[in-house]
Amino acid sequence: MKTTPSTEDVKSSPHELQRKLSNRHLQLIAIGGCIGTGLFMGSGKTIALAGPSILIIYMIIGGMFFFLMRALGEMLLSNLNYKSFIDMAHDLIGPGAGYYIGWSYWLGWVLVGIADLAAIITI
Repeated sequence: MKTTPSTEDVKSSPHELQRKLSNRHLQLIAIGGCIGTGLFMGSGKTIALAGPSILIIYMIIGGMFFFLMRALGEMLLSNLNYKSFIDMAHDLIGPGAGYYIGWSYWLGWVLVGIADLAAIITI
C-alpha cells in the first residue's frame, strides 16, 4: 500500500518535485491564459474575414510545424553536445549561419513579446 510523503520527507529532499504553486507560478499561468486568449481573438477575426477554409490552412501549417519540431528533436538527440538549434546551425551549416539564426531567434522572440503585449492590452 502506497503512502503519501510527509512534509518532512519533502523538505529533506530538495531535488524531488513538490506540490505547491508560488505567486510566480500563478502569474505565469495567468499570462499564458492571456496569450492564448489573444491568439483565439486573432484567429477568430481571421476566420470571420476569410471563412472556414482558413482552418485547412491552419491545419497544414500546424502539420508543417509538427514535422519541423520532430526533425529538430531528432537532430538534438543525434549529438548530445547541442544545446539549441543555434548550435546545430553553427556546426552543420557554418558559424555565419549560427550567428544569423541566433539573432533572428532573439528578434523573433522580441516581436512575439510585443504582439503578446498588444493582445493583453486589447483584452
